[in-house]
Amino acid sequence: MLHDAQCIDRLFSNFTIQVTEMFRDPGFFKSFKEKVIPIIRNYPFIRIWHVGCSSGEEVYSMAILLYEAGLYSKSILYATDINERALQTAKEGAFPIEKMKTYTSNYQQTGGHRAFSEYYTASGKEAAFHSYLKKNIVFAQHNLVTDGSFNEFNVIICRNVMIYFNKTLQSRVHKLFYDSLSLEGFLGLGQKEGMKFTLYEDCYHEIDSREKIYQKSLIPR
Repeated sequence: MLHDAQCIDRLFSNFTIQVTEMFRDPGFFKSFKEKVIPIIRNYPFIRIWHVGCSSGEEVYSMAILLYEAGLYSKSILYATDINERALQTAKEGAFPIEKMKTYTSNYQQTGGHRAFSEYYTASGKEAAFHSYLKKNIVFAQHNLVTDGSFNEFNVIICRNVMIYFNKTLQSRVHKLFYDSLSLEGFLGLGQKEGMKFTLYEDCYHEIDSREKIYQKSLIPR
């Protein structure tokens, strides 16, 4: 590890667990479409931060959701991760073709009404998503442990990242998210995460307790 850069890269990739898929946990995206999009629809501009985006499947899922709602043209999605290799995959927007069956099923469970194949071109063993889905996505490296906020966001999505953090680091990340959200901004967490028993529990109200979607309160409750 001290003398072989490739060994360090492999070790780092193993430490930064990369588990994701298009429309992962379809109920989350369905709830976001039904309960959050009607509210942010009226915003003049929409800024969304996908934290720990991994290889990008979930941020492309959000792009499709916004595109179908007619909101993508006034949205910008910031997709960040600590792993540069995963970010490169995300930028390319090409995924194994054998996964499209699962991704199509997930999309349909969210209430998607189009043919999912409209969003990508199949070539050999890969499915490359169309460039218009990438045009409003900014990919960047960001370390939740050491880096601070870089913008104000209407929505922050950080799903199944903090389950690997201890309580001290979780508290730091919750502060970062609270400081980065606009007034009445939305926070989406993973199914095994939540706001209960955190220092910020009273600073949000639940939009969907099952799907872990919260809205920042104007006044801490």
